[in-house]
Amino acid sequence: MNKFNRRIFVFGGVAAAGALTLTGNASAALAYPFKLGIASGDPLPDGVVLWTRLALDPTDENGHGDMPNQSVDVDWQVATDETFGNVVQSGKVTALHADAHSVHVEVHGLQPDYEYFYRFKAAGHLSPVGRTRTSPALNVVGRDLLMAFTSCAHYENGYYTVYRRMAEDRPDLVLHLGDYIYEGKGVAGGVRQHLGDEIRYLKDYRRRYAQYKSDPDLQAAHAVAPWLVVPDDHEVENNYANMTRANNSPEMTAAQWKQRRADAYRAYYENMPLRGGAKPNGANIQLYRRVRWGGLATFHMLDTRQYRHDQACGDGWQYCPPAGDPARSLPGVAQENWLLDGLGRREGIWDVIGQQVFFARQVDGSDAGNMDAWDGYPASRDRIQKGWVQRGVRNPVVLTGDVHRAWANDLKVDYTNPAAPVVGTELVTSSVSSGGDGTDSTTIPHAAYNPHLKFYSQHRGYVRTLIGQSKMDVDFRVVPKITTKNVAARTQRSFVIEEGRPGLRNP
Repeated sequence: MNKFNRRIFVFGGVAAAGALTLTGNASAALAYPFKLGIASGDPLPDGVVLWTRLALDPTDENGHGDMPNQSVDVDWQVATDETFGNVVQSGKVTALHADAHSVHVEVHGLQPDYEYFYRFKAAGHLSPVGRTRTSPALNVVGRDLLMAFTSCAHYENGYYTVYRRMAEDRPDLVLHLGDYIYEGKGVAGGVRQHLGDEIRYLKDYRRRYAQYKSDPDLQAAHAVAPWLVVPDDHEVENNYANMTRANNSPEMTAAQWKQRRADAYRAYYENMPLRGGAKPNGANIQLYRRVRWGGLATFHMLDTRQYRHDQACGDGWQYCPPAGDPARSLPGVAQENWLLDGLGRREGIWDVIGQQVFFARQVDGSDAGNMDAWDGYPASRDRIQKGWVQRGVRNPVVLTGDVHRAWANDLKVDYTNPAAPVVGTELVTSSVSSGGDGTDSTTIPHAAYNPHLKFYSQHRGYVRTLIGQSKMDVDFRVVPKITTKNVAARTQRSFVIEEGRPGLRNP
């Protein structure tokens, strides 16, 4: 039997109303309000975040899902079984109109390394049932961890079959590395179409999230496992850097841009299973964080947009000596130091860095590289890589999204020397749908100048990993067509990363 085969979860199941006894909901009668699904995230040994957002009409232009301008009481339950015969935690929370009727429940008092099921009730309606789990106790390695990750889900480019296939693996944990939504206006000719023009106000961001989250395949992926999420650029605006825009289109004043960023971060928080500490403060949001999976792995989740220096030489793919200025940083100096401090603790067998943009060096014959990726900030990358080597980090694995292609890369302190030792590994997921249907080509671009790049795929897909004490099994899963619904996924390439031996090896 394939090592990843598991019982497929029955998504969206709703228990009979008579099986649930909860306190009465004081809200006025509503139609079914759980049209955006449910989610969980940021697991701890004793708890997890539960999320939902009420909406009667996700396409409503005001961004409130056609919900009434009043608060709605929402009951929640956590049980050890799908039928809720053994409820272990329950409570009530108020969904506020000011928060687009989103709720974030931080559940505590659960058992470590344990599977749970959860649901909500509002105005007499039951939500779908979600599966979640807690992480192991901090001093326990625990069982192997089945983790999947992906990024970049342009709604117009294709169907979300990748989410569905990922959900069918029934992972223990899902990472989403950015571009959960895209901000552009609707364009004719796509498989599906965005509602409205380019989003720039809070109501527009809320509506765009509602459109995306109405998708049943995305809802299935959220319902099957807790997620760790970080945004990239399109959750706000393409290729922005800190408070600098890539260009002034649509035209905005500095104050208008700051407000747009604040609105985007607010909508991101409202629509993601994040803890209260991530609630935005104006145009700022605290998203980089560490999540420990017992003694097996530590997930260092980075924010590579909010604190970066502006891209050098006007962005794009080019040769740009000023990009190498040691003062420049992609995550910002404070986040660099935070990352190195956490890596130096070596609290897990594996140190997994979840981030957004291409990390390894990738240049062409003229030494041109992508100024929006780490090649645009080589001194920053150098500090981080040398830092983890100096701290004796045995198993650093960088996870990446953004580029709509799958890659597998060996990481080196000196990329110009083919004989230099490998000091880490990078796994780059392809996209959920961005870029449309891919091709079968696996020819590595500029391979002669980048011998450390070991695999490349143009298909849409995700990366599936089984993380154990002695190795990490890696499968690059692809869906050949996403302009057609319900296409099967297949494994295009597999690798093994051995504990204490950074780099990619054949299984």
